[in-house]
Amino acid sequence: MTIQAFKQAWAAAQQAVAANEKHFSELDAATGGDGDHGTAIVAAMNAIVKADGDDYKTLIANMAEQMESEVSGSTSTLYGSWLEGMAEAAPATGEIDAATLAAMFEAGLEEIEFATNARVGGKTMMDALIPATEALASAQADGIPAMFAAAAEAARKGADATCGMRATFGRAKNLGDRSIGPMDAGAASMACIFTAFASAV
Repeated sequence: MTIQAFKQAWAAAQQAVAANEKHFSELDAATGGDGDHGTAIVAAMNAIVKADGDDYKTLIANMAEQMESEVSGSTSTLYGSWLEGMAEAAPATGEIDAATLAAMFEAGLEEIEFATNARVGGKTMMDALIPATEALASAQADGIPAMFAAAAEAARKGADATCGMRATFGRAKNLGDRSIGPMDAGAASMACIFTAFASAV
């Protein structure tokens, strides 16, 4: 995968997130949040796609720095950790193979797991990110397009599953059983990002 294709995947994700900004905020409000997740994730993605770099390590590190300098709150912390983990595993080259891509996403997940105790079942973005990362790594023998396709499907299923969950993290946990029903906004936006990655690749 060339660095240009990677940049295009993030640009596609930014466009998809922007198109769903209102929906993500409505989901956030429905689960006891401030109703601003759409605004926050769009701001994060807008910052990320401004970053540049001639190799993967530089580009992804710049993505994290750009986003963290422009966006505050939990979205900045979590997505910053995700990107920083990816950057640590990324090579200083302009092209990567399937194994390296898998290693980057696994390192990103590992880093974000230091920033939050949320795991699958907590009704958070992790319900989409964890299965997506696992599916992406499992499909590496089939090539990069298949990896992103598998990740997108797993992320969507994970996000859908949050509808039946009782939140145990964030403000949504204060709703108790009333948090059951709406999809988690963070999981929805993460699934949107992976779906856009798959379409772009």
